[in-house]
Amino acid sequence: MSTTKTASKMKLQRLTEIRETVSQKKFPVPLSEMRARFMKLYTGAVNDVMREMCLTNQALPHGIVPLRDEMVICGEAFTIRSAKDPTLSGEMETRVKMLEMIYDGCVCVWNANGDDDASHWGEVMTAASKKRGCAGAIIDGGIRDTRQILEQDYPIFYRFRTSNGSMSRCKITALQQPVVVGTVIIKPGDIIFGDIDGAVCVPREIAYEVLTRAEAIKNNEEEIRDWVAEGLSADEIHSRGGYF
Repeated sequence: MSTTKTASKMKLQRLTEIRETVSQKKFPVPLSEMRARFMKLYTGAVNDVMREMCLTNQALPHGIVPLRDEMVICGEAFTIRSAKDPTLSGEMETRVKMLEMIYDGCVCVWNANGDDDASHWGEVMTAASKKRGCAGAIIDGGIRDTRQILEQDYPIFYRFRTSNGSMSRCKITALQQPVVVGTVIIKPGDIIFGDIDGAVCVPREIAYEVLTRAEAIKNNEEEIRDWVAEGLSADEIHSRGGYF
């Protein structure tokens, strides 16, 4: 094999590792504590921390919004991928498998591959996921049964609504595999955090570091607000390490 072909193969192997390797890193605290601490923050602070780390592409598309403004969501990504498909065979079995795999503290992240015709989440999916301890869902696609979902007070972020059911319109093609939502690559186990300003994906490898830094930023901003209330000038606030 020529040197050029060998080099190309090696580069492809490295890209494969980057795209397909799913981190198994253990958090230093329980997932329940991670979730609770993230949910005391806000997505802007978390996004700013990742910008400090030169990760500027972690916000999900702004068209994915919470069903209610006050909804906050956080948990490990449980990834689902689907595509348009007019056939029905095997789809119900796949959905049963999916619901059996869902676990306490996860967030379902559904990549519908641009499908604008079907709803990918509804009342029954909400009830079944909630029963399994799933913390909510990010649907890069459609939802239906909206009134019934709202009655369950379950955090859902979504792109559109439609009465069209998914059966005979799309099929699940992968579970717990890396997916792309907008331009964000999301892997199983990454931390998903969403609030009124949208949702972000925090890579699992740096999730705890991002959390502690965002907590420090929040505390600093509270101090800055106190300085503003005291009447300090913008220059004085800046000289103390504040920002705007």
